[in-house]
Amino acid sequence: MIIHNLGLIEYKRAREKMQHIHTQAVIDGKNHLILCSHPNIFTVGKDDKTIYSVDFIKTDRGGAITCHSIGQNIYYFCFQAKNPPLFYKRVIKAFKEFFKEYLPNVYYSKENPGFYIDNRKIASLGFRYSKGVSLHGVALNVDVDLAFHSQVPPCNLKGIIPTSLHNEGVNISQEEANKRVVKLIQRSFNDYI
Repeated sequence: MIIHNLGLIEYKRAREKMQHIHTQAVIDGKNHLILCSHPNIFTVGKDDKTIYSVDFIKTDRGGAITCHSIGQNIYYFCFQAKNPPLFYKRVIKAFKEFFKEYLPNVYYSKENPGFYIDNRKIASLGFRYSKGVSLHGVALNVDVDLAFHSQVPPCNLKGIIPTSLHNEGVNISQEEANKRVVKLIQRSFNDYI
């Protein structure tokens, strides 16, 4: 697995980088994981026709509206995904293991893809597949501005509010969260650096 740590990067620039790395993954046949964070922005999946009260950028992924901000870890997967359901299962497994260590009461919802604690969403995910390689990924709220994230319900789900690791009493840094998540992704995919 090849790690690309882009740090804090504008969403549009990160999307360009992801497209480039996706092309690289198609050619080299390797798994590429992009780590980054974005300044405050909302993104919307390609099929979502909802009119929102906030500015947003339309994306080519699935899903509804997602909030990105400083304090959120983004994991963009440009992974070999000849079998998308198996790929997706391995991603979910890695994040379930992460939450089992830090917040055992977090659960994954298949009906409304993401990770939740009761009515609080702590991580969102959305993928697309092209030429046997995945694009997009998972957004994990580590220590975000919940007032900004609360402008629109996560994924436009009524009765759902955003939360973060810090808000739930888990005081780890973004870097610490990244290190642990990367190890769990490596284990889930049996793909070590």
